[in-house]
Amino acid sequence: MNKHDRYANPLVERYCSAEMGQLFSEQHKFRTWRLLWLKLAKCQHELGLPVSLAQVEELEQHLDDIDFDVAARYEKALRHDVMAHIHTLGEVAPLARPIIHLGATSCYVGDNTDLLILRDALKVLLPKLAGVIQNL
Repeated sequence: MNKHDRYANPLVERYCSAEMGQLFSEQHKFRTWRLLWLKLAKCQHELGLPVSLAQVEELEQHLDDIDFDVAARYEKALRHDVMAHIHTLGEVAPLARPIIHLGATSCYVGDNTDLLILRDALKVLLPKLAGVIQNL
């Protein structure tokens, strides 16, 4: 486990489960961005937009190999987290570079990722909450 696999906050170290820490981690967040870019590219390909199957497959091959040092350098230069990760992914998926985030806004990955993470966190929390209510 590295520093990107768990959400960083002093309270996390004391009170957060490993599962919740992972859900809110940078690794999970940016992997979800890549998954959303993959889903977008697949839909664009299916709709006949100029997105090749080879580009989609290349994105699929690079969901997990996030180079956080490269992303940090891009973010420092560009001052934009989404653009930093677009460029970082483009380095390992050069064929797909032109179609990463094609037609999307930053909110596409940012807001949808937040919703997916919150949904998954509620799946962890709700059974525990039900147990608390049952024991009242």
